[in-house]
Amino acid sequence: MDITPPRLSRAALARLRALTETVAVSGAEGPVRALVRGALRDHAAQMHTDALGNLLVHRPAQAPRAVRVLVAAHMDEVGFMLTHRAGDGLFRFRPVGGLRPEVALGQAVWVGPQRRVGVVGSTPVHLLHGPARLPTWDDLRIDLGPHGQGVEPGQRAAFATRFRRVDDTVFAKALDDRVGVATLIELVRHAPPQVDLWAAFTVQEEIGLRGARVVAHAVQPDVALALDCTPARDLPGPQGRQNPAYNTRLGHGPALYLADRMTISDRRLVRHFEATARGLGLPYQFRQAGGGATDAGAMHVQGAGIPSLSVSVPARGLHTPIATLRVRDWQATFQLVWAALATLTPALLEQAP
Repeated sequence: MDITPPRLSRAALARLRALTETVAVSGAEGPVRALVRGALRDHAAQMHTDALGNLLVHRPAQAPRAVRVLVAAHMDEVGFMLTHRAGDGLFRFRPVGGLRPEVALGQAVWVGPQRRVGVVGSTPVHLLHGPARLPTWDDLRIDLGPHGQGVEPGQRAAFATRFRRVDDTVFAKALDDRVGVATLIELVRHAPPQVDLWAAFTVQEEIGLRGARVVAHAVQPDVALALDCTPARDLPGPQGRQNPAYNTRLGHGPALYLADRMTISDRRLVRHFEATARGLGLPYQFRQAGGGATDAGAMHVQGAGIPSLSVSVPARGLHTPIATLRVRDWQATFQLVWAALATLTPALLEQAP
């Protein structure tokens, strides 16, 4: 079959900007869900929000005996939850997802649905001594100054980072996993007709893959894919030596997972995606096995078991105020996923796992 995958459009890049600048910390994904609904309003046969907040979008196949494929990308980002007032315009808070307190110190944040600007403050570091130089969450406060009225405990806060693009590089917050969300939007808008596509924009991935567990149980697909953004720990080591634990590397294409903390990827899918990339001359890499997990970790153990694979765009600086990725890696990820789905047949799943 002659396969020519579509390319990402300028509109896709504009959507990525809007998605990353939106605040949607785990458990409060509504603003991203609204953006996705708007982008796919005219491209879905069915669009449904479940009780947990997952947005499930269906594009039926245009061919008989199509493989039912569930593709998930999580809408939530790491951030903070305000816990109680601590003075005039000051709030105590706790992290939501994998964050360290030293990363938050001194950062501007958007707080609550009104996106009020605050700053994470503590005793000035240069006035501290010994082990106390490293702050704990108990040492930090979000300072909203005179703008704290109307802000309440339970509201979320996220880093106040604006999107920037410089040549092939994007700088933004929440690339984990708004780049996956943007990719899945494009996949629905240009759905391969040979597959029965169920797109799941999931919630609460950063705190336990919770949304993906629900949608996989509901859809019971033949195959599940997780589209995510994975750390590129590719900075050089001391004296410029190569880092042997690079995980993934920027500029080397999408990362196919062999295994992570919760999943051993289906070998049939790994081989199919690798062969597709080679056939089209697309760059790709294998993510080094180790820690971390994606929505595939929850999806593959639902029902009688679901063959699953994770495909991620590599990025530096994830779970910090600003991360970086290469547009060419994102482009190759979208094209590989589209082409691999366009050539996915029931015969592949009839092979021994």
